[in-house]
Amino acid sequence: YILSGFGLMLVKYLCEAAMIYSFTEKFYQPLDFLNPLISVRQKYFAAPAPEWLAWAFILWSLPFLWIAVSMSVRRSVDAGKNAWLGLWVFVPIINLCMMIYLSLLPTDKRYGSNLAQDPHLGEPLIEHRLSSALLGIAASATICITMVSLCVYLIQDYGAALFMGTPIVMGATSAYIYNRPYSRGVLSSIMVAELSIFLSGLILLLFAFEGIICLAMLLPIAGAMAILGALIGVMIASVQPQRSITLLIPISLLPVLAGAEHAVRDLPEYEVLTTIEIDAPPERVWPNVVGFSELTDPPNWYFQLGIAYPKRATIVGSGVGAVRHCEFSTGAFVEPITAWEQPTRLAFDVQSQPPPMHELSPYRHVHPPHLDGYLRCKRGEFRLIALDNGRTRLEGRTWYQYDIFPQSYWTLWTDRLIHSIHQRVLSHIKQLSESSSSPL
Repeated sequence: YILSGFGLMLVKYLCEAAMIYSFTEKFYQPLDFLNPLISVRQKYFAAPAPEWLAWAFILWSLPFLWIAVSMSVRRSVDAGKNAWLGLWVFVPIINLCMMIYLSLLPTDKRYGSNLAQDPHLGEPLIEHRLSSALLGIAASATICITMVSLCVYLIQDYGAALFMGTPIVMGATSAYIYNRPYSRGVLSSIMVAELSIFLSGLILLLFAFEGIICLAMLLPIAGAMAILGALIGVMIASVQPQRSITLLIPISLLPVLAGAEHAVRDLPEYEVLTTIEIDAPPERVWPNVVGFSELTDPPNWYFQLGIAYPKRATIVGSGVGAVRHCEFSTGAFVEPITAWEQPTRLAFDVQSQPPPMHELSPYRHVHPPHLDGYLRCKRGEFRLIALDNGRTRLEGRTWYQYDIFPQSYWTLWTDRLIHSIHQRVLSHIKQLSESSSSPL
């Protein structure tokens, strides 16, 4: 346990530190490496790091995570302790203490005879399998509702403990209950775990906790984490008999993780750049950048589901200090001008912004807390670059912060949507600038 745990930890740190330094010339602090909170590591994945680096680290970390959890669970059982104690390797600070504690414990002589079940027991009737699955799903749904209430409405934190830790524990709990007292296989256990995720999402929708769009965006990561949890649950069910009360051990991890994440927040700034080429000189394009008329083209289908999209832009005054109003389907962005370099650059801050979407829901009005202030657009900029033959390359930039973790996942969606918004605006400016009626 010592050789595999600490040896692989050293190998992982050296490889990650070398990768981070090669792309960013930043030194990967050992304390940041030891801290399992994803929010702590976001600063290493901001520019100039490539966008794919964070995802590469996540995929690279999965086998190490599985080894750490499985070895800790088995070491705990080997020492005669509760198998669920191995999951404390997820908790910052405590994980190191737990690894040292497990390393010091002697092997319990009873290990080997303390099996999860008698292999000669026959498979129970089909209704027993169904009742075990339903009980596991009900327990997982209870965990989900409890964590949403705690994280979202009590401590107001949308962190990895909610979006990653909770699906893992839900999958582990449902699979463990499903496989007790009879082992029923990995594939069916994964199906039970995935069903618990889907039905829990349906409960959140029916009780107006969330809307369809956000649940659909959450489903891929929650489903993937549930598979990992199901594997953990099956493993624990196979190595040691447990009483139902011991399920409180993994469940208790979630509030601890949520509280730790809430105390540590590092919000990097993300930049989205979109460009377009226009058959008009910068002098003709500039007036349409400062303010543009109603966008008459119908929005893309995903905007029609409720995601905010631009409709028009107006400006009060001119030069630095003027205030631009970019009106979206959900309200207006108020943008004080910070740079007026006619006809090459227009920059602005974002003083206030509307909600990023109207949630799609069977109810008339659903407004979850994450629609208020968790996606924060900080500033924007247009650059007009003169090209040959009287043409212009128009660049649109937006800088934003996202207070929802894991950011590496959620910014995939956000970047694509902001690109779509940019493209809609830039295409409209192109159409206006290339028309014969556009002012010179």
